[in-house]
Amino acid sequence: MRRMSLIEEDGEKRINMAHLCIAGSHAINGVAALHSEIIKRDVFKDFYELWPEKFQNKTNGITPRRWLLLSNPSLSDLIADKIGEDWITNLDLLQKLKEFDRNPGFLEALRRVKQENKLRAAQWLSEAYNVEVDPSSLFDIQVKRIHEYKRQLLNCLHIITLYNRIKRDPSKRYVPRTVMIGGK
Repeated sequence: MRRMSLIEEDGEKRINMAHLCIAGSHAINGVAALHSEIIKRDVFKDFYELWPEKFQNKTNGITPRRWLLLSNPSLSDLIADKIGEDWITNLDLLQKLKEFDRNPGFLEALRRVKQENKLRAAQWLSEAYNVEVDPSSLFDIQVKRIHEYKRQLLNCLHIITLYNRIKRDPSKRYVPRTVMIGGK
């Protein structure tokens, strides 16, 4: 019971806000499967043993319905043409696409889908922001919440490194790259 006390037992007596939140909440969410397991196994093990029904996982990744079906219908159609539509509700079925990883027809269709999407993105950037990008360039995109552990700064340092290489030896052949970073 001492390990679950709402009042810190060591040193100055003060409220343990994490323990208070667990005691007063109907659900405790991990934001990834690994995170959920760590809080159940290590961080809040005693609370998990007392109230296992409170502990849930809410992965904050993409959902196929939102990010593939609605945002990328041409890729969704290509996938459905190859493996059927059951993957929409069972992402494990996407493993079937491995059968086509050396299929020239499938790879060419995939390349076309990607290029069409890049052309649309370049057109949108031009119309919305008057920014011209080369749709044949490699698109290097990082969009996520701004935080140290999300490594945006590391990505920016990489961009500077690439820029310095170009400046140091402009005659060398480099892969054209368009970098986009966004977050809040």
